[in-house]
Amino acid sequence: MVSSKLPVYLQIHDAIKNKIANGYWNVGDRLPSERELSEVFGVSRMTLRQAIQTLADEGILERKVGSGTYVARKKVKETMIGTTSFSKIVSAQGSVPSSKTMSYFVTKPSSSEMERLNIGKDEEIIKMERIRYADDIPICFEVASIPYHIIQDFDKHEITQSLYTVLDKNSNKRIGKSSQTISALIASEKIAEYLDIKKGDAVLRLRQVSYFTDGEPFEYVRSQYVGERFEFYLEK
Repeated sequence: MVSSKLPVYLQIHDAIKNKIANGYWNVGDRLPSERELSEVFGVSRMTLRQAIQTLADEGILERKVGSGTYVARKKVKETMIGTTSFSKIVSAQGSVPSSKTMSYFVTKPSSSEMERLNIGKDEEIIKMERIRYADDIPICFEVASIPYHIIQDFDKHEITQSLYTVLDKNSNKRIGKSSQTISALIASEKIAEYLDIKKGDAVLRLRQVSYFTDGEPFEYVRSQYVGERFEFYLEK
């Protein structure tokens, strides 16, 4: 290793990080074994392992039990402040958003939907299930409930592609805050198939109610995100 005031494991950390940045290893590539890398850098496996773990903690590398260490795919990140559409989040990070609609229908609201959307039992909602993608990679599965009167003048294609864009351009109301609840769970067989993961893999569940600036709720969403492809960032 080159002489430096940095601890040896951080020197290795920086060297590996630079190799990834310069394209020596690309997203999805498997790194050499710890034994091979420790010999390359001339350090103990314990020191090498410390560098690898630091890179994994930063999300640069991904360790898979029984398989090895890989260059991690950059996660889609949502800053938890204000209300922003999935499409805008993905686009802002240089990726291409898309959606696949699994179902779309008009129905009566459940008690939880009535409560969160502040509507009566005689009103109708649009309920849609979608798989959301970034660069054709499935990121989340979501179920959205929207009061029918809010979007009755828009067609299905507009709504399923980007509800927020439609409302921004065509509604006389402005999108305001949202309330969000996040929890962890494991993927069911159905969700695993939709998101191209294994049954039992970790997913992040987000329940969100979005409001116009006048306080009227316009969307209640239940989403399940692939844990290794998405992260939430809290900002005060």
